[in-house]
Amino acid sequence: QVQLVESGGGLVQAGGSLRLSCAASGRTFSRYVTGWFRQAPGKEREFVAAITSTGGSTYYADSVKGRFTISRDNAKNTVYLQMNSLKPEDTAVYYCATRRDDVVFLDAGKYPYWGQGTQVTVSS
Repeated sequence: QVQLVESGGGLVQAGGSLRLSCAASGRTFSRYVTGWFRQAPGKEREFVAAITSTGGSTYYADSVKGRFTISRDNAKNTVYLQMNSLKPEDTAVYYCATRRDDVVFLDAGKYPYWGQGTQVTVSS
């Protein structure tokens, strides 16, 4: 079983920055692809970014490309999402998710392990 705990959310003004963290349990987390997803009220959960096990490949939604950066520190069993130039439309609950292999999917349904989420609110 993999357990994920997100942190780092909060309230920020448009144009500001936040860094989200996703801390994982388990010694094999460093072998797994991990993604960030978000869900705004009344909307479906959507892909934000993903990173392969070694950090060698990263993927981003078009809406965040150039503003968000995903990274990981396998020694700390943690994946990060640095969010810059935040916009009000980035407001959502942000979740990290993982699966027990190194295959990247943009479909949230392909990830069996999820954290509880952290709220990000961007004011205009």
